[in-house]
Amino acid sequence: MKLTTQQAQLVLEAAISRAIEINSPVSIAVLDTGGHLKSFLRMDGAVLGSVDIAIRKAKTAALFEANSELVWEYLKPGAPAHGLENSNGMLAPFAGGVPLFVDGEMFGAIGISGGAVSQDAEVAVAAAAAFDALELAA
Repeated sequence: MKLTTQQAQLVLEAAISRAIEINSPVSIAVLDTGGHLKSFLRMDGAVLGSVDIAIRKAKTAALFEANSELVWEYLKPGAPAHGLENSNGMLAPFAGGVPLFVDGEMFGAIGISGGAVSQDAEVAVAAAAAFDALELAA
């Protein structure tokens, strides 16, 4: 199934809400399964550099169907795929990208950037939890 505009907007709103709660202005990218933008927002106060990083985190999560930080194990120096981060328009293998699944089927991904990496991860996880709460059937 495809991520709908309404679903993407709900994920975006959940991310905004959590970012406000923890006082961390961020950029929020919601992508479809192909890694293309479905929804995006740079909150007031989020640094400009966070735009590209949020998109890359979401794309990393979508392409590998895993939280973005888990990809690091495959491409860090000495790992079997060292340098892989240079593929696919540059990956972002650190926390803040989370895939969105329904019944084992990926619908898309969210990427967050602008705060500390731990804050980005917290916002992304909260947004993904809001998507999970939609209780969709694939």
